[in-house]
Amino acid sequence: MDMNNPHILHNDSDITKAARSLKAMSHPLRLKILCVLGNNAVSVQDIVEQVGTSQSNISQHLSILRDKNILGYKKEANKVFYYIDDVRMLKLIEMMRDVFCSRY
Repeated sequence: MDMNNPHILHNDSDITKAARSLKAMSHPLRLKILCVLGNNAVSVQDIVEQVGTSQSNISQHLSILRDKNILGYKKEANKVFYYIDDVRMLKLIEMMRDVFCSRY
């Protein structure tokens, strides 16, 4: 292993986080949600409208992504806005959006 390469994962916790994040993102609906979010904070209602499923279904998937530390959220008045909370995830998702989500 080249210890001078900053792009190599050096410890098991980084590898474990990457694996858990990728597993959480692997569901088609969660990928669609992440494509909708990109680098923006988006309200739950806007996510529902853009993804095209029920609010309860979206909420379940948002909860999974939040539990895996992929998403953060903020409350403003009676709305909840979600955003990608990890810079590394944002880079990964931006690359994924470029490849798979060009229409969003």
